[in-house]
Amino acid sequence: MTNPPKAALDYVEFTSPRLEETQQFMGDVFGWTFEDYGPDYKDIQGAGTGGGIERGALRAPLPVVRTDDLDAMLTRVKETGAEITQEIFEFPGGRRFQFREPGGTEMAVWTTD
Repeated sequence: MTNPPKAALDYVEFTSPRLEETQQFMGDVFGWTFEDYGPDYKDIQGAGTGGGIERGALRAPLPVVRTDDLDAMLTRVKETGAEITQEIFEFPGGRRFQFREPGGTEMAVWTTD
């Protein structure tokens, strides 16, 4: 296998069915502020690592890795036998895909290109 593209843990996404209460809690307890990306997503500011809260059913936090070559990383993830749970898609500011590593943790990889 070739050397992997550059990759760094960059972001953590949380879900909450009570988004406003979770936002209030994190602001009160940790002093974080938030940027609204619509009614169902809050980008966490001032946490040291990027993060966000999405309105939705509870699930484990989603670790997000940033890479400089998304297509090469997708190929590499597929070659290891990981399950792709969401193919590459675009969002404001970049592109990403999601997968479940062999131990069961769902993760995402993104890039700004």
